[in-house]
Amino acid sequence: MPDFTHDVLVLGAGPGGYVCAIRCAQLGFNTAVVEKEPALGGTCLRVGCIPSKALLESSHKYEEVAGGLANHGVDVQGVTLDLAKLMQRKEQVVKTLTGGVAGLMKKNKVKVYKGHAAFTGDGKKVAVGDDVMNAQHVVIATGSTPASLPGVDITQDRVDTSTDALSYDQVPKKLAVIGAGYIGLEMGAVWRRLGAEVVVLEYFDRILPGMDAEIAADAKKMFEKQGLSFRLGVKVTGVKPGKSGVTIEVEGADPVKADRALVSVGRKPNTEGLGLDKIGVGLTDRGQVQVDKHYATSVQGVWAIGDVIPGPMLAHKAEEEGVALAEILKTGHGHIDYNAIPGIVYTEPEIASVGKTEEQLKEEGVAYRKGVFPFLANGRARALDHAEGKVKVLAHAETDRVLGVHIIGPSAGDLIAECAVAMSFGASSEDIARACHAHPTLAEAVKEAALAVDGRALHI
Repeated sequence: MPDFTHDVLVLGAGPGGYVCAIRCAQLGFNTAVVEKEPALGGTCLRVGCIPSKALLESSHKYEEVAGGLANHGVDVQGVTLDLAKLMQRKEQVVKTLTGGVAGLMKKNKVKVYKGHAAFTGDGKKVAVGDDVMNAQHVVIATGSTPASLPGVDITQDRVDTSTDALSYDQVPKKLAVIGAGYIGLEMGAVWRRLGAEVVVLEYFDRILPGMDAEIAADAKKMFEKQGLSFRLGVKVTGVKPGKSGVTIEVEGADPVKADRALVSVGRKPNTEGLGLDKIGVGLTDRGQVQVDKHYATSVQGVWAIGDVIPGPMLAHKAEEEGVALAEILKTGHGHIDYNAIPGIVYTEPEIASVGKTEEQLKEEGVAYRKGVFPFLANGRARALDHAEGKVKVLAHAETDRVLGVHIIGPSAGDLIAECAVAMSFGASSEDIARACHAHPTLAEAVKEAALAVDGRALHI
């Protein structure tokens, strides 16, 4: 008889789950994970972060070669799109990385069970098919699924989620994206670059709700120059497929017709079928698993991390929680600085943010100073021919401690890491400004923005 008894049993092998399992194994726990999908890696690796970034990179290269290299003296003729091969590359990237996760499980001696997990009525017993697992600790790390809107059925033909939009077999003539958040803008960018007319419909009167408003306004202008169109402040009440397309119904306005509709209005925690009600795990009014500051649920020995609990639905946030929880289980101590978790939109240009926005500081009544530096004044950005955007540093008016950094421009997703590290160490804008940054680099824009907090930027 196989032994299904473990110290730690992790439900879900996404970024939070598999990283938690690895760290638990490193700390000496007999660890196992349960995953219902054939491949490990969760939404992020299979149908989220990784395939979307592969498509963003391929579509960016296509657009550059098709007409974006003229300023560099590179004249290219007869460019064609092989969508099938582009998709094949995306799938190969996914296959390689999910296979890598499987290899990590073997390396760390983490047992992998395939199937759907559900609590049996005892918090330390989990059924997977006909087998029952026993564990001292069970970690819920089942991630999230695409959300929809009232009156919008995402199971209909040509009414798509982000998962569907990763695998179109032809470029839509017109794509309507419902939702101007991270995912909607990224997928809209992919298909616009490949030739689709893209219109983005957003309920709020701005794009990127929750991100710094100044940066979001700059982004909208740049995206419009690229060919995206926006209808803001509109309420979508329904999407009806027809013979050759879809009709998006908008409250108080004419409907929008398109070949396909991409519904990108956020995600919801994936707790369906886990049997949480059988063991009494508490949920929030948004369906998230309730946890304390140590990720403990209302049931002893049952824990939760990642997208199923409150907080930003980001793969790196889930990973950090997985590590913190493993260390809590071993030592009783684990910590995450939730004020220093960056968020990135992988459009062109990239948009990255960490810490407080200007709007949040005003709402909280925090006195601050602001330093801004444009990439137009950065030598490396000019040489790259990607000089749109800026770096914005927000620091406390009295202590100078960095409270938030917001970047729109080339490699913003990489530049934000310096800022997150600085904030984690409680750095002031003076600390960043005094650190020597190599020349010519894009990172000099971060230094200059930090200098600008005190009104002493050097190159503008």
